[in-house]
Amino acid sequence: MAGQAGSGRLEATRETLLQTLARYRQRKGHAITVVFDGWQGGLGAEHREFQSGVEVVYSKRGERADQVIQRLARFYGKDCAVVSSDHEVVNAARAAGAFVIGAPEFRAKLQDRPSRSPNMAFKELDRGEADVVKRSKDKGGNPRKLPKSQRKRNHQLREF
Repeated sequence: MAGQAGSGRLEATRETLLQTLARYRQRKGHAITVVFDGWQGGLGAEHREFQSGVEVVYSKRGERADQVIQRLARFYGKDCAVVSSDHEVVNAARAAGAFVIGAPEFRAKLQDRPSRSPNMAFKELDRGEADVVKRSKDKGGNPRKLPKSQRKRNHQLREF
């Protein structure tokens, strides 16, 4: 009985996630794929289906969702974004050229509010606030301008 109750909560949580992702897809127009683990109780082959415009992939028995995500990131490379806070997945996705966003940052995007993570410095012109980037004194250039890598990430994040 306890297994069934846990399974029901898992299904309800997955359904809520899929509904939230479907609303995000409607707002942003991005193709979205979500990968669920099937490694313990899944089918012998990977299973794919669409729910509310979101592609859902269940990994095959013996394969973890992380492995599927890494494979998809290698396949799509710079043409995809990967949402994960798992270091192994993040490193593999970055190596493949994918844009990577952490789960807390993406959760904030889903709720349509800006994330204020410490590594994401940006200037809000409408309120006059600025997060100052610490630079060593021997560095040249404009001290108020974010590094190019950070500006690129901020641009990608706005598009995402």
